[in-house]
Amino acid sequence: MLSAPPVPRPQPVVYGLYAWTPAYGFRYIHPANRRTFEWLEPTGKLFEKIDETDDWILIRYDEQQFYVSGELFTELHDKPPFSFGDLVEEARPEPGRLPHRGLISDVFWDEARHQISFQIVEKKRKLKRIFEADELRFG
Repeated sequence: MLSAPPVPRPQPVVYGLYAWTPAYGFRYIHPANRRTFEWLEPTGKLFEKIDETDDWILIRYDEQQFYVSGELFTELHDKPPFSFGDLVEEARPEPGRLPHRGLISDVFWDEARHQISFQIVEKKRKLKRIFEADELRFG
C-alpha cells in the first residue's frame, strides 16, 4: 500500500474540498488509497493540501493522507479557525456542566450555508455533536 510518511503542514496551509463520489470512478484516486478514501466519504469534508507532483496531489484529512488527482480539488480561500489536531474547548457549555474539551478530528463544509463545522475527540472518544466555529475556542 502506498503510504506517505507524515508531511509537515506547508505554510500557508491550503484548504480545499474534494467532491469525489464512487460515481466518478476510481481514476481520480491513487490505487493504493481507493478503499480508505471511499470509506472516508469525502464529500462535504475539508482537506489540507500537503504536496503536489506532476501526477497526484497529497491531501490530508485528520491523520490520514491520500494521493488523488488534482482535477477535483477545489481550494477554499476562507481559512478555518481550527484544524486537525487543534486542542479546543466548548465556548459556552450548558450551566452546571464542564465544557467539552478535545482535539479537532473532523472538519465539515456546508456548501449551502457557506459555513464550517467541527467534530472533536474527547478522552479518546469522538463526540456525536458537531460544533459551529463560534461554539469553540482554543483550549
